[in-house]
Amino acid sequence: MAAKTFKRGLLLPTRKHVTAGKPTEAAPAPKQVVIPVNQHFGAPNKALVAPGDRVKQGQKIADALNPDTLAVPVHASIAGLVKKIEVRALSNNTDGLCVVIEADETGVAETGADETAFMPPLDINRCTKEEALGRIRDAGIIGMGGAGFPAHVKLSPPANKPVDVIIADGAECEPYLTTDEALINEKTRTLIQGLAIVMKITGVNRAIIGMEDNKAPLIPKIEKAAAEVPHPGTIETGLCKTRYPQGGEKLLITALTGREVPSGGLPMDAKCIVSNVGTLTAIAEAFSLGKPLIDRGLTVSGGACRTPKNIRAAIGTLVSDLIPGFIEIDQEKLRKILFGGPMMGTAVPFTAIPIQKNTSGVILMTEEETYTTAEGPCIRCGRCIRNCSCRLSPVLMNNALEAGDLDEAVWAGLMDCIECGACTYVCPARIRLVQRFRIGKGRLRAKQAAEAARRKAAEAAAVTTEKN
Repeated sequence: MAAKTFKRGLLLPTRKHVTAGKPTEAAPAPKQVVIPVNQHFGAPNKALVAPGDRVKQGQKIADALNPDTLAVPVHASIAGLVKKIEVRALSNNTDGLCVVIEADETGVAETGADETAFMPPLDINRCTKEEALGRIRDAGIIGMGGAGFPAHVKLSPPANKPVDVIIADGAECEPYLTTDEALINEKTRTLIQGLAIVMKITGVNRAIIGMEDNKAPLIPKIEKAAAEVPHPGTIETGLCKTRYPQGGEKLLITALTGREVPSGGLPMDAKCIVSNVGTLTAIAEAFSLGKPLIDRGLTVSGGACRTPKNIRAAIGTLVSDLIPGFIEIDQEKLRKILFGGPMMGTAVPFTAIPIQKNTSGVILMTEEETYTTAEGPCIRCGRCIRNCSCRLSPVLMNNALEAGDLDEAVWAGLMDCIECGACTYVCPARIRLVQRFRIGKGRLRAKQAAEAARRKAAEAAAVTTEKN
């Protein structure tokens, strides 16, 4: 199809050449995994196991107390013994509760079905919509592009917001990252199967696989798989300009359909559902294999990485356990460790951090690939405004946050910011704008939560007074 070209964005050096076209390598079976109890956006989970318990691969080890809340369960990625349940450092630079599992002699349970706790396969054509959504939730599937939103909730738009297009996000616009490209190439049929399942669940008969034009060579393989795998309606491919941040769901919608998500809105407000290609593949495997989300693909790259590659690793694998042997690092050149891509990823202080469901990459950067200079004063050049993909005014948002005026920051567009990092990248004063916006959003949510708690307490006090 002829996709609309998104013209606002950055022409970044992609730095994908060192891993582009490389097959995905299976990481060595870990002797121990550290699995965060909470890996999704939504209500917190509670551990369902205790130290000393033996678990099977695929067994549920954490879930929300109320299954109807915005949450998904977490599963054991290996068979073994629960050694500890303790707080560990996570990839978002917070500390979170984790289940530490030590592998038994069979490790990833390759010796027989009795060592796994996979679900029975489920035929999408022989189950209800509720059963299908239940399978996706039970498999613990979230958005694997980075946001971590529960997939079963995204696939249940309200009746007053009908959806007519499903978009498979394979743009992968972040520099260095090529794991989605490898997945599309290696699991093309599985991707189409996942897309067909989502189309069946939502009742939508049109789907678009959106990619940047640097992935054009994959189109014939996609079209061949789409012709062979049964699916309702039509599946198209849509190419966008290789421009950052083209892979953001709101921007991809505009590029592929010409529609625009309104301020404060969601993709469903533009009659679209956007799902990462990794998420769709995980959905297909949850139905055909009964497999929960217990491993994922990611890219390990960067100038300080001597062995850049696309890998598939068990959830909870510590990056430090892959070094050395599977991943080789030039420690003398290493200056920064990023989980995710260089634009939207998070810098972490060490490699002893677990791979999570939404970990798309680990980038090991040299001094030449990053900068550590001090911030300077804003020179009012307007570059952040000209390069904002959401047409916001980052300078005004930053001024409001510096003044402590959250309401003014919201008026300037704080909650519409997708945190792509373009403003920070182009700022000649090296002001860490996107980091300040993330902190500002956190302050706003904390303020809103405090206000809600006060209102609830006041209502409870009023009821008590009325009874007395």
